[in-house]
Amino acid sequence: MKSSVLIRSAYTLFLFVNLGLLSSLSSAPKIPEVPSDVILKQDLAFLAPEREEKLDLYQSKDHTSDKRVPAVVIIHGGGWRNGDKYRMREYVTGTTLAQAGYVAVSINYELRAPKRWPNNLHDCKNAVRWLRLNADSLGVDPDRIGVIGGSAGGHLAMMVAYTPNDPKLSSEELYPGISDHVSACVNMYGISNLLTRCSTTEDGTPTDELRLKTNLFKKSREEASVMWKNASPVTHVKADSPPTLSYHGTADTIVDRDQSKEVHQVLKEAGVESTLNMVEGATHAWPLKTKDFDFTAEMVAFFDRHLRKAKIQPAE
Repeated sequence: MKSSVLIRSAYTLFLFVNLGLLSSLSSAPKIPEVPSDVILKQDLAFLAPEREEKLDLYQSKDHTSDKRVPAVVIIHGGGWRNGDKYRMREYVTGTTLAQAGYVAVSINYELRAPKRWPNNLHDCKNAVRWLRLNADSLGVDPDRIGVIGGSAGGHLAMMVAYTPNDPKLSSEELYPGISDHVSACVNMYGISNLLTRCSTTEDGTPTDELRLKTNLFKKSREEASVMWKNASPVTHVKADSPPTLSYHGTADTIVDRDQSKEVHQVLKEAGVESTLNMVEGATHAWPLKTKDFDFTAEMVAFFDRHLRKAKIQPAE
C-alpha cells in the first residue's frame, strides 16, 4: 500500500493569534454566509427523540435524491466535553464537501461526563447508520461513506473507522442490523493512543512526561489501563482498516504531534494506505482552509479516490 509523509509550511502562528481559534467561544471567528450553491439543513434528528444532539446536513444545490453520491460524517472537537457541530472548522469541511458533490453531516454527540464514553462513539456510529437508513431519500450511496474529525473529533473519527460493527463498541439499539462501517477516514490532529499521549514543550516538542488523566472518562491510566487501551484507535487497526489521511501541526501543544506519527506507522505496518501531513508551525484547532493555507482540495481528492473511484465492498 502507498504511504507518504509530507511537511507543509504555513504561517499558522500568526493565523491563530488573529483568528483566535484557541480562545473562547465568544471570540471564535464568525461563520460566513452559506455559499449560494450549497444547501444547509440544520438541527435534524438522528438519535433518540429525547436527545438534544442533532446534525447539520450539507449538500449541493444541484443534488437530488435520484443521484447516489458519497457521504461523509463530520465530527467536531472540544476535548470530548464541549464543542459544536457548527464551528468554523466543521463549516469549512461541510461546505467544501457539498460543493464537491458530497452529502455531509456535521453532528453533535454526548458530552456529559457521566455518559460521555462510549456513548459519544455510539452517537458517531449512529450518524453513519442514519445515513444508510435514509440513503434513498438523501440520495446517498450507502456503501460509500467516510468520516472526518478534528482533535477529539479526530480521535472519534478514527475509532469509528477502525472498529466497524464491533459488538463491544457499537450499539445497535437505535438502528439494529445497519452497519456503521466507513470506507475512508481523515484525522485532523486527533489522539491515536491515550497510553502514549504526552506533554510538550512550548514549541510543541513532545517530552517524556505522559498524560496521566483524560477528559474521556474519569479513571486514570493507572486505574484503568485496559480501558485506556481499548479507547485508543491504534489498538484496533487491522489489515482491512480504511485508508487514512492525517494532518498535524508541528507546534501543537494540546495533542502532541507524535500521536499522528504513531497511527501513521501502525497503519503502514498493517498494510493500510496512510498519508501524514505535518504542517510546519501549526498549533491546534485549525480548519482545513485559512487565509494562509488551503488543504480542502487535498481532502476532497482523498475522499474522491476512496469513495468515488475505488471498488468498495458493500457494508455488511
